[in-house]
Amino acid sequence: MTALLETPPQTSRPTPPRSRPRRTVSRVADALLTGIGKVAAIAVLLAVWEAAPRLGLVDATFLPPFSTVLGAWWDLAVSGKLLDNTQASLVRSLSGFGLAVAAAVPLGLLIGWYKPVATLLGPLLEVFRNTAALALLPVFVLLLGIGETSKIAIVFYACAWPVLLNTISAVRAVDPVLLRLARSVDLSGFRLFQKVILPASVPTVFTGIRLAGAVSILVLVAAEMVGAKAGLGYLINASQFNFAIPQMYAGIITISAIGVLFNQVLVGLERRFTSWRVPVGA
Repeated sequence: MTALLETPPQTSRPTPPRSRPRRTVSRVADALLTGIGKVAAIAVLLAVWEAAPRLGLVDATFLPPFSTVLGAWWDLAVSGKLLDNTQASLVRSLSGFGLAVAAAVPLGLLIGWYKPVATLLGPLLEVFRNTAALALLPVFVLLLGIGETSKIAIVFYACAWPVLLNTISAVRAVDPVLLRLARSVDLSGFRLFQKVILPASVPTVFTGIRLAGAVSILVLVAAEMVGAKAGLGYLINASQFNFAIPQMYAGIITISAIGVLFNQVLVGLERRFTSWRVPVGA
């Protein structure tokens, strides 16, 4: 009877974490505020660009209003010139960039992890990494001609260094505690490289890849201004010589838009490959 009347012991319930819907709403709100801030900044810039020539603050001959540039951009798009030049630049840029990533990441992993490889290739890296890509443009043209090969090669050379140096730094900066823990469970060299070195290196490697993405466009545009019959760099240079200033700015805007889009694609890939990371404040 006494046992039946006894009340069961009260167990303290843990405080429930913040619900998933609230976290989702918070993320959406943060993303929305960030997007509004970026759009507002761009809108202010375009408004100043539109107003400054019309108010006489700058010479409209050399800096036309944004609406005039937008009209020139539309004319180039309708005529097909913008698409043809953009396609030529993208093929060259993506080819050189892709080859640089495919070659520099494995080489950087080897140099960063194996000291004999670093000792052998270190002097060569020190010599070539301090040589600007555009300074070697005449050499590439002499050796490979003025065709597509020389332009892809100069993009490859310029993009390889950010990827290579960041990959080497990523491998050498892996937390020693992680390495000791991995060795304590008798992981083989390959498994240690696969399970510890590669995941820990991904964020820094992608930093180099994003830098290379920006370099691939900038270097290519400069190369196209020297010897090319198509491409956005050629379009900008030809527009300048013909004093078609609105078309020149239209080409510059197109390059900027491609750079932003390319960077966003790389950011998305980085998030995909680093989804295991715990966000700060989570």
